[in-house]
Amino acid sequence: MAFSPSSLLRLDQIAGKGKGLVAAQSLKAGQAVLRESPLIIYSSSPLISTSSPSSLFPYCDHCFRTLPTNTIPCPSCSYHHFCTHKCFSTALNTFHSSLVCHALTHLRDSESLQQQPSELQVQARFVVAAYNLAIISPSGIHTFLSLHGTPDDSISEAAKFLHSIISPLFPPNVNISVDLTAQLLAKDRINSFCLMNPYSPDGPQRSIKAYAIYPKASMFNHDCIPNACRFDYVDTTDLYDEHNNTDMVIRMIQDVPEGREVCISYFRISRDYCTRKRILMDDYGFSCECDRCKIEANWPHDCKNYVEEYSDLPHVRFIAKYVCDRKNCNGTLAPKDDAHTNVLECNFCGNLKSDTA
Repeated sequence: MAFSPSSLLRLDQIAGKGKGLVAAQSLKAGQAVLRESPLIIYSSSPLISTSSPSSLFPYCDHCFRTLPTNTIPCPSCSYHHFCTHKCFSTALNTFHSSLVCHALTHLRDSESLQQQPSELQVQARFVVAAYNLAIISPSGIHTFLSLHGTPDDSISEAAKFLHSIISPLFPPNVNISVDLTAQLLAKDRINSFCLMNPYSPDGPQRSIKAYAIYPKASMFNHDCIPNACRFDYVDTTDLYDEHNNTDMVIRMIQDVPEGREVCISYFRISRDYCTRKRILMDDYGFSCECDRCKIEANWPHDCKNYVEEYSDLPHVRFIAKYVCDRKNCNGTLAPKDDAHTNVLECNFCGNLKSDTA
């Protein structure tokens, strides 16, 4: 996948990792190095529920903001609602075309899908969205299929079932196969990003409201001490912002010289070694060998106060500075911009904090 020549990043071969993104020039802390709109976005809500349609999903089915009191319903079904006429109009030509609406409505009445677990029902949403992308944007589906991800036995079985109930709902001239469906599911599993429900300091842990595919952002490799982090502003109330609220922004945490790899963390950086190891192997299929992991592999498993006990270590100092201490958060802090304002912004709760270091 090529970046434009004027991009701040370039795709390069990284020793021991394969391909990754490196700085095409010196980058400053707080600098936004990538802004990307989703290629595919779909709800995390199971397709079938015993609840009434109006209580199923409290977010706009296009931008995923919280719905206002007065919504714009889809005229073809009772399940999908939009926050503005602009969202409704855009959705009809993209993620909620008449074909998508028909397919989702039909699947809700499918007895075979009703008997399946919620995870497979969410995968059904994705497959419909991916099949739709193949119709409205052949170049988009080509880009998606160029991403990492190889089907395993569980994905192959899911693909057979989902293809059998979804492919008949699409025009026969659309080249859809079981193998293609398996490839799509494998790419989604490795490359999808979570868009989260609004943060609350006193509420439960933030849950996932939607999944989205950002092809360029998916090229960032993981590091347990990243030099960049992702931000999204899904819940912004500024309806007149020139950018899409579902855009992902990658912002630098620290200065990086030209040629150095730019990495993000695939989860909150405060997680302990055993949890990080399990997530990376189960969800992404690799084991991290970074300096932090090599050190923490030898720590006691019940080590809770490592910030105090190992405060002399560089990665512990990094965590102490760049992990948000707001209640129920533990997000990652990054400079709000590259103008040396000494303000850090949390990518999880949105809190602003003065950088006194």
